Amino acid sequence: MWHFAFASMKLLVAGKLFQHPATVLGLSVLGATITALLAIGLTFAGLPLSAAAGLAALMGGALQPFLFRNLKYR
Repeated sequence: MWHFAFASMKLLVAGKLFQHPATVLGLSVLGATITALLAIGLTFAGLPLSAAAGLAALMGGALQPFLFRNLKYR
């Protein structure tokens, strides 16, 4: 299991895991931006920082399968 995980990480870092690595990077940045904006918005809405960060992380994590649904592997 560890061998599979490390082999996948090596391919990801080398840019050989996905057919379009730029798309993966762009979608990752989009997801991180949405999550950060959610955290900032929830903080301004009056939630404590820890609660806002936790809720934004939960919502951002739930968004990832939607963002990455059409990725193609090599």
